[in-house]
Amino acid sequence: MRFTWSQRVMFGAVLSLFVLSSGMAAEPSNGLSYPEGWQDWSTLAVSHRTDNGTVRVILGNEIAIAAARRGETQPWPDGAMLGKVVWKAEALADWPAAIGPGQFVHAEFMARVEGAGETGWRWGRWVGAELQPYGKGEGECIACHTPVKQRDWVFTEPALLPR
Repeated sequence: MRFTWSQRVMFGAVLSLFVLSSGMAAEPSNGLSYPEGWQDWSTLAVSHRTDNGTVRVILGNEIAIAAARRGETQPWPDGAMLGKVVWKAEALADWPAAIGPGQFVHAEFMARVEGAGETGWRWGRWVGAELQPYGKGEGECIACHTPVKQRDWVFTEPALLPR
């Protein structure tokens, strides 16, 4: 059986997510609990950062996905959680002109929570396959996301899906 490039990349991403979810219970990051079950969330978008050589899949919980499909993301509703799973970009062995996920870098999450301060979001990041909480505080997250404050602090535009 032959698989297309996109099927192989998706299989690699799913396999990586499975390995990352193999029973590890991560500690909270910046007061945000590690969201159990995120590996089953739906995809909102993908991105490739050329400045640091990473590829990302951006996921959403059921509340976030439903809001995105309705176009109700300004603001995102309370209870919405967005996740970004990041790998080093790596050329595919059988197709060097294409890139896919290499070594896992980190997983980070935004949780829309009523009463979460000026942004309305709680932020957390877990680094490496050991899922070590990144504890430099939410201030670093807020500073990074300030350019998209007018977009409810979210960089990602949900990908449009054909009907």
